[in-house]
Amino acid sequence: MEKQANNSTSGAKRFIPLVYILTLLLLFTSLFISAQEISYDEGNKYILGGLEVTGLQSYNEQTVKTYTGLRVGQPITVPGEQISAVISKLWGLELFTDIAFYITNVVDDKVYLELQITERPTLANVVIYGVPKRKLKDIVNDTDLKKGKKITESLIANTKNYLENKYRKQGYLNAKTTIVTTNDSTDTNSQNMVISIKKGDKVKIRKIIFEGSDQISKKKLKGSMKKTKEKRFYRFWKKSKFIEDDFETDLASIVDKYAENGYRDARVISDSVIKINEHNSDIKIKVEEGNKYYFGDVDFVGNTVYSDRQLLRALGIKKGDTYNGVLLRKRIADDSKPDAEDITSLYQNNGYLFSTINPVEVSAENDTINFEIRIIEGKETFLDHVTVEGNDRTNDHVIYRELRTRPGQRYNKSDIIRTIRELQQLGFFDAEQIKPDILNPNPNEGTVDVNYNLVESGSSQIELQGGYGGGGFIGTLGLSFNNFSIQNLFKKEAYKPVPMGDGQTFALRLQASRTFRVYSLNFAEPWLGGKKPVRFNLNLSRTQQFGITRDSRGRFQPNKDQQFSISGISAGLAKRVQWPDDFFTISHSVGYQLYNFKNYNIGLFSFGNGKSNSLAYTLGIARNAVSGGRIFPRGGSNFEVTAKFTPPYSLFSNKDFKSISEESDRLLQEISQLPPNDPAVGDLIAQREKLEEERFKWLEYYKIKFKGDWYTTLVGNLVLRANVEFGFLGSYNTDIGDVPFERFFVGGDGLGNFTLDGRDVIQLRGYDNQAVTPLNPLTGRQEGGVAYNKFSLEMRYPLTLKPSASIYGLTFLEGGNAFNNFQEFNPFEIKRSAGVGLRIFMPAFGLLGIDFGYGFDSDYINPNGGPSGWQTHFIIGQQF
Repeated sequence: MEKQANNSTSGAKRFIPLVYILTLLLLFTSLFISAQEISYDEGNKYILGGLEVTGLQSYNEQTVKTYTGLRVGQPITVPGEQISAVISKLWGLELFTDIAFYITNVVDDKVYLELQITERPTLANVVIYGVPKRKLKDIVNDTDLKKGKKITESLIANTKNYLENKYRKQGYLNAKTTIVTTNDSTDTNSQNMVISIKKGDKVKIRKIIFEGSDQISKKKLKGSMKKTKEKRFYRFWKKSKFIEDDFETDLASIVDKYAENGYRDARVISDSVIKINEHNSDIKIKVEEGNKYYFGDVDFVGNTVYSDRQLLRALGIKKGDTYNGVLLRKRIADDSKPDAEDITSLYQNNGYLFSTINPVEVSAENDTINFEIRIIEGKETFLDHVTVEGNDRTNDHVIYRELRTRPGQRYNKSDIIRTIRELQQLGFFDAEQIKPDILNPNPNEGTVDVNYNLVESGSSQIELQGGYGGGGFIGTLGLSFNNFSIQNLFKKEAYKPVPMGDGQTFALRLQASRTFRVYSLNFAEPWLGGKKPVRFNLNLSRTQQFGITRDSRGRFQPNKDQQFSISGISAGLAKRVQWPDDFFTISHSVGYQLYNFKNYNIGLFSFGNGKSNSLAYTLGIARNAVSGGRIFPRGGSNFEVTAKFTPPYSLFSNKDFKSISEESDRLLQEISQLPPNDPAVGDLIAQREKLEEERFKWLEYYKIKFKGDWYTTLVGNLVLRANVEFGFLGSYNTDIGDVPFERFFVGGDGLGNFTLDGRDVIQLRGYDNQAVTPLNPLTGRQEGGVAYNKFSLEMRYPLTLKPSASIYGLTFLEGGNAFNNFQEFNPFEIKRSAGVGLRIFMPAFGLLGIDFGYGFDSDYINPNGGPSGWQTHFIIGQQF
């Protein structure tokens, strides 16, 4: 018994540790399981005893706790909707790659949770391959790949899609983008992004195939597709790449083409792009044409302001005409141009802003469609308030005097369009940003407000011009203030940096080369008296021209002992008139010039010592109806005719000008027969100079000039400019003959028009300066023509029209010539040229440009030298 007791005791001793071990194992297992997800399946209710957030690297723990919305002490079911909602909410931030809740402890009815988070990496650097360096910044900005941004799947996917779509829109249909991220060792939890772009080649359109097109030729249908073209070797203006957005627009154009030809039911059934290879695709378009229709009866309903006959005339559609849905829409309301002549504009130009016009098909009998045009005229509309915004420098009265819209006037759409044009022509505002806003429309009261939004542009210029002309380099330095205010000239506070805002022009210029100098001052007031558009202009000028001699080294130097000067003053008035329309201006001016010669025997004039006087009156008639601004006009025309006259002094003189001219010609003949070093030559020249001075002591002549420009927008921003010029210098008295001043010099860049002897220098690109000016057969020198004509065509396209700089390119065809007398004048005998050019307008410096012109004919300097060939012309400060 004793032994058994001992054994029994020892067995119990062995059992007790085993029980402890098993109990501990069960407790540990229970705790481990509850710390994982086992308790989630039970959905027990607890009181939240604590919340710990782990795994954070860049975010504050308390911020995350607050964002979860969980508060210690609140009831919570684990697992339950609260936990699921918090996880969904955190996932929605797209800031983390892993989110998990764990139970860390359970004490009585309290549960302690751990929120374990793994943060997404942040973007450290971006490296892009496959695009030019200059475009990297734009790509980073467009895709918002900024340093510190969280790298998410959507960021990578959106970036990839954006880049591939971007290049597909440019015709790279095979563009592929690969994006890879790598850990960045320089920062915690950050990655670098490497983007590889393979654009491939542009996919060109090999063929456009139409199915079902029997009534309209495939050629016409292809022509209606303005942006989707087949690949052709000669096609350079419009590319043949496939761009999906442009293709969709062209599909609508195909339907419009059918609608223009009577097939109103035509539609595109299907379209497909057939890949031929990596570089080419075909396009197949299947159409259903339907039947051809014609216009039947057109009835107007609701019209009281205009009769049916007036509206039919405006509609321009007759019964029996082929149905044209596109034309019908345009004749009702043409949104393609602001000054369209349609029925909607007809009403809006007569005060009916709130009118609505809707064409309705009322019946279709066989192939004829009858229409009702239903009109709700609305109440007659008047302008309540007319305001202007954005004129920081220009005074209000300068703007308001140009407005064609006044409070209380009947609303008129054409008046608004005309106001925009007048504001553009001022040159003080950015022509592309003049926008009228129609505000506070009140159909019940019949009132509306108009506000003009303006953006000031630089109206003052520092003139720095340069070019070759008149025998050497010509430079100009000057200040031109085109929005000057003379009434504030003595107000110190108005200098910002000069008095501005009254729309006046004040210019000081110095133009010089080694052989001449020009000083000029010009002032113009466009509204003299402030009540009517009467322009006053005053000009003072002084010109000095020097002779040229060789120095001891054989170099040409100016000789100030030989000089010719012109001192001049002119004043004029120009008034805008109402007939034939209010685009016309009639101008009058009177000018006086004193020509003074001092030992200026260079052969340019018939005398080298003495004085000559010119008192002339100029009458001008101009019509300026150009639209789109002064820098890049888009439409309209501008022409000017001027006639300059001097008094016929010889009519009131007892001088025998015939004898003077005959004696002068005899002396010239005698001089030409003597050797240049003959001692008698000097005396003969002096005798002839006295006769010539007497002959031209008071100049008498008349001078007629015409210049016209026409602008037409062909398509989009492509503008055609046509130019015609003509000039003629005549004399009253054949015994006196043509004056040696006021001549026409044709050829070159047009620079050098520095008022020397009153000449006109006419631009003709493709030839040297003044090289298209014939020689005088008697003297063998270029003395200027008495007649000229010029024709030119320019195709212009803007690259940018921003206020800081306006840039446009151009191509040109040009032809012109000058003639020694009117008997030789032949408008078809011209020197031809063609070329390309570029223009840059910057407000501070004016117009800059360059032209490359090829002259197809020989000039007068080298008449037997073949074509003039390529010439480069720098255009600095020229007119537009």
